[in-house]
Amino acid sequence: MSLRVAVVCGGPSAEADVSRKSADGVVAALGRGGHSVTRHELDVNLATRLVAEQPDVVFPITHGTIGEDGCLQGLLEVLNLPYVGCGVLASAVAASKPLAKQIWRERGLPVTPDVVVTRGDDAQRAAWQARESLGAAVVVKPAQGGSAIGVYRINAEQPIGDVVAGITGVLQLDNQAVIEPMLSGVEVTCGVLESVPGSPEAFPPTLIVPQLAEFYDFASKYAPGGSRHVCPAPFSKEVMSQIQDFAVRAHRAVGARDMSRVDFFVDDSQSPARVTMLEINTLPGMTATSLYPEAAAVYGVDFAELCDRLVKAAYARGRRSAPEVLMIPT
Repeated sequence: MSLRVAVVCGGPSAEADVSRKSADGVVAALGRGGHSVTRHELDVNLATRLVAEQPDVVFPITHGTIGEDGCLQGLLEVLNLPYVGCGVLASAVAASKPLAKQIWRERGLPVTPDVVVTRGDDAQRAAWQARESLGAAVVVKPAQGGSAIGVYRINAEQPIGDVVAGITGVLQLDNQAVIEPMLSGVEVTCGVLESVPGSPEAFPPTLIVPQLAEFYDFASKYAPGGSRHVCPAPFSKEVMSQIQDFAVRAHRAVGARDMSRVDFFVDDSQSPARVTMLEINTLPGMTATSLYPEAAAVYGVDFAELCDRLVKAAYARGRRSAPEVLMIPT
């Protein structure tokens, strides 16, 4: 079945260029799958173009604010166009690190403690509170957004002023800053694919080895040779199963659909290994160096088939039927 697919990318986000790179891959993959594809920038004229085009399916491959946090998804609901990925509520919940973590805590999933600072709060007081409750070595990051943009890592030897500076820097990008303890271990990610509604399955987890920095920063994510990915990750069967179980449970907990990717820290120097969840991405990257399509290939689903499954799942959901309008009794 060949579908008319509108791929949406870019937008007013710090991750817009990453999104456009992801769109390059998705457009090419859908073309190989026999679909008719148009490409659209997320801008003020998007609704007009989509109404005129009336595609069978919209494939948002947007990252960050407006595109991944439920805003674009709300527009597509208003236009009544089937689309790939999470709905409005799940997109918004997953995009908020504090809210997603709170839901996971309530479900018994392993997440770090944190201190959340809102714009207008006393940054100095929050910095002292964070070090007292979380330890001297902390990470400060935006409550929303990804690609490691705006992340500050402050080690135990750095002065409290560096924590304050990190909070201030993040609050220039976001309304909220999240402070977490700096974890020991290695960075791992695990993709989830829901080809059959209600039956999400986890890909083999991937170990991420940054080559350009001490952690998986923006350059490590996207520069050629910026990181080395080992999939399947070299852990025991028990640890691999635990990561996969946590990824599927995290996906379900926020109400995700179609796909997601959950990031972890794993400290396997302990026995048993300590697995800690960091965040979830509901529109994971699809660039040439992206983790999600790499893991899908190891799982046995190549890029063209992956994109084909996603658009067909969205198309099968169909358009929203118009409700009967009840007239006010007179």
